[in-house]
Amino acid sequence: MTATVLPSPTELPSATSEPVIVDERITPTSTVMDTATERPPSPTSSPTVNQMAVPVRFAVIGDYGSGDQNEADVADLVKSWYPDLVITTGDNNYPDGAVDTIDDNIGQFYHQFIYPYQGAYGEGADTNRFFPSLGNHDWYTVDGDGMPFPYLDYFKLPQRESGNERYYDFVWGPVHFFALDGDWHEPDGVGRSSVQAAWLQSRLAESTATWKIVYAHHPPYSSGLHGSIEWMRWPYAEWGATAFLAGHDHLYERLVVDGFPYFINGLGGGNIYYFKIPLPGSEVRYNGDYGAMLVEATEADITFQFINRSGEVIDTYSLLGETGQENYLFVPLIRFESTDATT
Repeated sequence: MTATVLPSPTELPSATSEPVIVDERITPTSTVMDTATERPPSPTSSPTVNQMAVPVRFAVIGDYGSGDQNEADVADLVKSWYPDLVITTGDNNYPDGAVDTIDDNIGQFYHQFIYPYQGAYGEGADTNRFFPSLGNHDWYTVDGDGMPFPYLDYFKLPQRESGNERYYDFVWGPVHFFALDGDWHEPDGVGRSSVQAAWLQSRLAESTATWKIVYAHHPPYSSGLHGSIEWMRWPYAEWGATAFLAGHDHLYERLVVDGFPYFINGLGGGNIYYFKIPLPGSEVRYNGDYGAMLVEATEADITFQFINRSGEVIDTYSLLGETGQENYLFVPLIRFESTDATT
């Protein structure tokens, strides 16, 4: 499979230029799953033989907790994929992570994936299929101990290995997921020498899963408004991770830095941001509309797609299990700039 090569960063148009469209369209490779009969087993702390043999399909949403029509549209898109689970790259509850907005911003749209669900929008799931990560907005409301209690009270998340629900890991099918807390309020630290980083290094080393997905809110590399968060530049590849997914900048970007893929997925509902000067390694940039990522993994390969709320496949990127080779398409790259931005 061949790839359409993008211009180098210095050849890309400025923020005031007309949109550049590289149109090499394909249709999504996914098909609708009968979730009643084909859903993989519930998550565990370590993979089993039977689990690892079952393919998994998961959605990734980020910076989504706006409670408005933009979030509703993305949620409808996600539910149309019949994913086995949903993970988030943070900022789940705008603007302040408060108790009185959390169900309107999360449960209203995603209660079908949450267990136990005790909100006002209908029935929840029979097992938890919603695995968020903390964003900076989720830390704006804290209790007397400085903990983001609306978030921690709303979700019941794995904590067997980490001892807390701020960062945690679980296995589903052939994928081992690691949710991190990249906010500077995290008591266990956010640098590469922190307690949290030592936990991640240890858990990655122990994992026998084919794919190891690390996700958090703050991006180690970003060409967006907030830019790169250097305290999150841990040696993920050296420790055995497959890819890193983040949000914080309200746009979509895929970068490959030293052979390791980083995704920024922040178009779940919050106001769209503009791009700054593209970083080296930036291969796909998009802020033309809201959307989410669909990821499908088997023992043989894992494929990441970003799809906007109109159903257009913006980016497809695959890795092969046996060789680790990347196999990707740019389909299509549509680069629009937005001046509507908030923190």
